[in-house]
Formats: sequence, structure tokens, C-alpha cells
Amino acid sequence: MTLPPLLFALVMWFIGTAAIVWLDSRPRATFATSLTLAGLAAIGAMALVHARAGDATVAGAYLGFAAAIVIWGWHEMSFLMGFVAGPNRAECPPGASGWRRFSAATATVIHHELAIAATALALFALTWGQVNQTAPLTFLLLFVLRLSSKFNLYLGVPNLSDEVFPEHLAYLKSYFHKAWCNALFPFSIALGSGLSAWGWIAAQQAAPGSGLAACGTLLAGLAALGVVEHLFLVLPLRDAKMWQWAASSSAKATGVAILYEPAGKIK
Repeated sequence: MTLPPLLFALVMWFIGTAAIVWLDSRPRATFATSLTLAGLAAIGAMALVHARAGDATVAGAYLGFAAAIVIWGWHEMSFLMGFVAGPNRAECPPGASGWRRFSAATATVIHHELAIAATALALFALTWGQVNQTAPLTFLLLFVLRLSSKFNLYLGVPNLSDEVFPEHLAYLKSYFHKAWCNALFPFSIALGSGLSAWGWIAAQQAAPGSGLAACGTLLAGLAALGVVEHLFLVLPLRDAKMWQWAASSSAKATGVAILYEPAGKIK
């Protein structure tokens, strides 16, 4: 019972990331249509979450997990395509530090973060008091991992992966900081590892073959993937190269950078 949910989490992460890379590397003229279609899929996923909120089976857990990935993918597309970000789309002011730098950096993404937070609340509202909490927990986990990666990029890591940012998001690179590491990073690894362990323990304590066991294993696998992606921030490896194959042919032919958000492809 353990292996299938782990494989499902891995496959959903892989397919979701590849789809976002491909869609975001296509010509900008296609972005509006892609985001609209993804939005319709996200609405359908929200309806599915509500409809299966009382489903305590393994299938219910899988559907909730997949629905959360679809909804998250739509949010990531809205950011990476430049539709929803924040009121500040300028580079970091020269010499800015402390609160001034933090407030400017926050203003570059605040609208998107608020939209994600609102969606998380909506998912919990749709499943309130119901047995199947896989979708809201998955979405919340992705949100936590995203915030962790953003703070680490802001505070400083060795591998920024900023060479793949497209022109319309190039200003974000000015808010990243390159350093050997930062004080938050060990806590981020500990948090991700702890969440993975919590999901695993919950799965082992649940009834074998139940939806709760599948949910715990899915969350454990996703949290473990989050830890791996965090490690890419400090290792001398360029994980963006893993997704070169998924870029559209036009992007490859013209040398357009793949739209990739460190530790945030599916996260």
C-alpha cells in the first residue's frame, strides 16, 4: 500500500512540472488561452474536491491530491506568465536593505501569495467537517514549501537558478541573494523532513488500505520532494536542466529561457 501513493505523488509532480514548463515556454500570445483553460480545469477540480469530500477511500485521496495539483498549477501559471504577481514590478532599489528591501520584495509577489492563501481557505471551507482532507492539506503543504523556498532565495543560497528567468520576470532576480547559505535553510530542511515524517507516521497508524493511509503517504512523498528541491538550492547542480526536454520547440529554437521557478515548479 505504501509504494503506489508514493509513485502517484512522483508522477503527478513530474507531469505537472513538465506541463507548466511546456506551457510557459510557448509564445506569450498563447498565455491568455492557456491560463483560461487551466482556470476552467481548476474550477472543475474545486468542484471535484467538494463532491468527494466525504470519500474515505484510497480513490478519494488520489482524486483530492490530483485536484490540488491542478489548482496549484493554475496559480503557478498565473504567476510565471506574468498575470498575477504584485504591485511592484521594478528591480530592487540600489543599496536597499532591511525593511526597505523586504517590503519591495514582498510587493513583487503579494497579490499571488494572497490568491494562494484565499484558495487554501476555500479548499478547507469546501471540505470542512468531512473525512477527505487530502486536497486542502496537499495545497497547504505546497504553499508552505513555496514560502520556504522564496525566503531562502531572498536570504541567500548558492544556486539561484536565475539564468532561466524570462524577460518579463527578470526584475525578480534583483531580489535574490547569492550566499553560501542562510540561517533559515537548515530549519527549512528540518521542516520539510518533519512534515514528511509526520505524513508517513500518520499513514502507518491509519487503517491499512484506507484513504487516510493513502493521504498520509501522498503528503509524505510530496514533502520529501520539497526537501530535494530545497537541496538543489545549495548543491552545485542546475535542476532546471532536467526540464529542458519539456520546453516547447519554439523556445528551444530561439533560445528562450524556460520559465522555471526554483523549488516552485509544482510548488
